[in-house]
Amino acid sequence: MTLVHFAFISDQGKVRQLNEDAGGVYINPSGQLLAVVADGMGGHRAGDVASLMAVEKIEKLWATGPEISKPVEAEKWLKSSIEEINKVLYNHSIHHADCEGMGTTIVAAICTREFVTLGNVGDSRGYIVSEQKIRQITEDHSFVNALVQSGEISKSDAEHHPRKNLLLKSLGSNGLVNPTISTITVEEGDIILLCSDGLSNKIDEQLMAAAASQTMELQQRASKLVNQANLNGGEDNITIAIVEYSSVKESEGI
Repeated sequence: MTLVHFAFISDQGKVRQLNEDAGGVYINPSGQLLAVVADGMGGHRAGDVASLMAVEKIEKLWATGPEISKPVEAEKWLKSSIEEINKVLYNHSIHHADCEGMGTTIVAAICTREFVTLGNVGDSRGYIVSEQKIRQITEDHSFVNALVQSGEISKSDAEHHPRKNLLLKSLGSNGLVNPTISTITVEEGDIILLCSDGLSNKIDEQLMAAAASQTMELQQRASKLVNQANLNGGEDNITIAIVEYSSVKESEGI
């Protein structure tokens, strides 16, 4: 089994004047794949600068990083890299007045043959779609998710809570940011889907799974999801990265 398909789209949406999202899918010298999505914090100065800086930094770290062979190695690399990015953003913000208070979410996935390790800060999400069923792997660092975890509100209540967009963590903070890191095993046909909340707030998980599992080209599936989010209002920037696992000859992929 190997990775043979990936797709990435970042769309401004129908309302915002600026796309504050960033991301991409990157392959290191060992042929291993890293997918990342970052969402510059709305209402903060230079959100677009923060998200782009975060993505460019993790891309550079990935390009010079070691080959990953075990989950513990992936988890260590992702945690240390996200902490380093946080320091870079914070130092930039305190030395550039026009970027004071800037911040961004991040969700990143190291995709190897046998496993995927995900790390996140904020409410950009990572999902796995398997046999047209979807499961969120990441944990939102948000006020409403904390209420859900404490039992004060239900998950359905959280979808319409007035403080839904209030984050408890973001990159660009002083001190350690402590990203959530997790590793899952993957099988042939599995799909890893990363997205900003411009997608997850506008499309329910069942529709997301159905669209991601269609037989059309992966880039077309990503486009369909973005288009649907825009049809549902498109009030926010919409960014999605998808990686699909397939069975191919040993020499055809990583």
